[in-house]
Amino acid sequence: MKERPILFSGPMVRAILEGRKTQTRRVIKPQPVGSNYRIDLKKPVCPYGRPGDRLWVRETFVRFDRSHWPPKYGYKADTLGPGFEESEQARKDLGYKWRPSIFMPRAASRLDLEVLGVRVERIQEISSEGAMDEGVYKKIDQPANNFLPIPAFRELWDSINAKRGFAWESNPWVWVVDFRKL
Repeated sequence: MKERPILFSGPMVRAILEGRKTQTRRVIKPQPVGSNYRIDLKKPVCPYGRPGDRLWVRETFVRFDRSHWPPKYGYKADTLGPGFEESEQARKDLGYKWRPSIFMPRAASRLDLEVLGVRVERIQEISSEGAMDEGVYKKIDQPANNFLPIPAFRELWDSINAKRGFAWESNPWVWVVDFRKL
């Protein structure tokens, strides 16, 4: 069993904590050439591991009280919901700054994930069930009978990946990683 870090945005961390997210799709880099991925790479090695491996989640964080041991951490994902404005103001008043997830040390991680499965597909092959496993949910002001998981996931995908050159329309190859929260 190997352990690897993986970055998640605040909303996706919340989805994992709430049990809504059990799958992630990550762009394969470099993108395979040709139409059939399995022909291009006989034995692809996923950088996110294989079944049985563990991922530790990196998220935006803050370390409080540098003189205290063990360290105390705060997580930006916890300030995204209603009622957290007071803790966010207290953090600002004390002069603590959010640190980007890429700098999170292993000791600060609060989420460990077990990899259950890994496969390769094109982003547009996602099913409605896969979109739901990605943690998408209906917006509060959206009628229940008007919620379609794939368009909701497409919007989420493009908000993260379009500016990096991997928009939905380009239909990139992705790693699909199924996981469970430990």
